[in-house]
Amino acid sequence: MKAAEDADAGRAFAMTFDGHPVEALPGRTIAAALWAAGITSWRTTRDGGRPRGVFCGIGVCFDCLVTVNGRPNQRACLVPARPGDDVRTQRGTGHAD
Repeated sequence: MKAAEDADAGRAFAMTFDGHPVEALPGRTIAAALWAAGITSWRTTRDGGRPRGVFCGIGVCFDCLVTVNGRPNQRACLVPARPGDDVRTQRGTGHAD
């Protein structure tokens, strides 16, 4: 039996977060890739601009919202990371208010 640390996750690929390269592994969500890169906050609240990241991790809440390839309000805990994704911090509603 192989140990978990010996498992081959596949070849890493690049995505960007706020214009900076982030490495991701196949099968990981955007939230997992950001966490692995040491990034724990990627949204700000509408009122007060307080930072948010993953809260529930299963798509029930909306704390992990990001803008992915120009599409706001994507749940980072559910969206698979893909090569070349352009992920941006979501501020407020994610739309020009």
